[in-house]
Amino acid sequence: MSGSPVAAVADGVRVRLRLTPKAARDRIDGIAADADGGRLLKVSVTTVPEDGKANAALIKLLSKEWRVPKSTITIVQGATDRRKVLHITGEPGELLARLDQWMAKLT
Repeated sequence: MSGSPVAAVADGVRVRLRLTPKAARDRIDGIAADADGGRLLKVSVTTVPEDGKANAALIKLLSKEWRVPKSTITIVQGATDRRKVLHITGEPGELLARLDQWMAKLT
């Protein structure tokens, strides 16, 4: 996943990101370099990181932005950490193309 924060897997795509809770507003801040040399998506939400509220706000924001059902997005790594890996279930080629187009608008 070094060149892009998005990678295709057998049953969908994985997205690496860094979540900032308790921000001024819900927003996607762009793509940044990670400490390990990879790329990740920077996302901020206004919700506090208690009882999974920030994770729920993250999934709601991204499902709306990417136009995918919330039920297809799961956190597979980092549920209690700022650095997370999300899995979006679906046809990998279609999802990868959609997210690549979406990321091109960020830059």
